[in-house]
Amino acid sequence: MSSQSNAQPFQFQLAPDRLWQAINPWTWNVDAGPVGLINVNIGETKYPQTERAILDEVGSYGKQLGHIGDALEVLIRHLDLKDLNRAEQDTLDVLKGDLAQIRGIKTREALRSAI
Repeated sequence: MSSQSNAQPFQFQLAPDRLWQAINPWTWNVDAGPVGLINVNIGETKYPQTERAILDEVGSYGKQLGHIGDALEVLIRHLDLKDLNRAEQDTLDVLKGDLAQIRGIKTREALRSAI
């Protein structure tokens, strides 16, 4: 007795079965949310108006993080590191390396935009 399988043989396609695309942007189905060249979803927030006001009046997340990084560098320079264990010192070293790399990128981009 021979059993016959309904499995399809291996198939390889370089193109989809349907070869059409809507080009007119006004015909796109946009049920999922906003459409734009750049859309950033920063996640859910309980207070969207407050978050938008902070971004508008204080600055972007990058700017806020930059201020936090600058403040941390000041604190690290005045911190007595002798009581920290090796893992804690390593953690601060990683942060200092990141902040130095960010400074380098800012300098590079400032020079690039000045040209």
